[in-house]
Amino acid sequence: MPHLQRKSFATPDKVRPFPNGRMDVVSLGEIAIGRFVLRPGWRWSQDVAPIVGSRSCQHRHVGYTIAGCLEVQMDDGTSLVIGPDDAYEIPPGHDAWVVGDVPWDSVEFTSAHAFGLSPEDLGERVLATILFSDIVASTEMLERIGDRAWAQLLSEHNRRIRAAIDRFRGRELDAAGDGFVALFDGAAKAVRAGLLMDPSVAELGLRVRVGIHTSEVEIVGGRARGVAVHTASRVASLAGAGDVLVSGTTRDLLDGSDLSLESRGEHELKGLSGVRPIFAVRR
Repeated sequence: MPHLQRKSFATPDKVRPFPNGRMDVVSLGEIAIGRFVLRPGWRWSQDVAPIVGSRSCQHRHVGYTIAGCLEVQMDDGTSLVIGPDDAYEIPPGHDAWVVGDVPWDSVEFTSAHAFGLSPEDLGERVLATILFSDIVASTEMLERIGDRAWAQLLSEHNRRIRAAIDRFRGRELDAAGDGFVALFDGAAKAVRAGLLMDPSVAELGLRVRVGIHTSEVEIVGGRARGVAVHTASRVASLAGAGDVLVSGTTRDLLDGSDLSLESRGEHELKGLSGVRPIFAVRR
């Protein structure tokens, strides 16, 4: 439960060093906050990429710059320089480097849990709840309104879906096309985030469907792997507009919550053995 508290970066809970820089981490309950100090000459592709083993940084960064300048280049070639007193958001899929002779000093709110960790450090299996969301009839909408209007609409959809994920302390793992994959440390949190998604985009003329499954998940390089990921995706594929569907495993973990569910029968999930009970969350 949230409570009044404070911690000082002078005595961080964790110090995560890497070439030419470090991240200090303090934890406030379930929230990890990081402070980057990156020295002149630091560059993600030369100092962090060899540790994490990915072609570009796959973390989403949201934070505030105290001092120094950082240039960010996205995988599509777009770039931006972030300077002192700037609040910033950096989507997954980028390189970055310190500009000038002043160390880049910033505080971040989304990447501290895993930035700079190797696949071996991240590869432990954890019990977690995976949420898949996607836009219903997105192709038809794109054809009707055109590429430019769709890009603007999708951007606002992404902002609102991220707000729902952040509100219930989820971790965004992927945002490809018109869908999201997020990880939660509690089944009820994932369901409440899912229930918020469709209403939050309704005034945009969009409908969203959500599928949720709980199991052991392996996190490697900031991404979830394993059968659990495929199961959550298959559950989402059974959902209709506005539906939040959960697997039987997740349903069992919701006992004792004030959430109400109804059976949607048993289904064979593509690529997975056996039939599995599926439940819809009543709004």
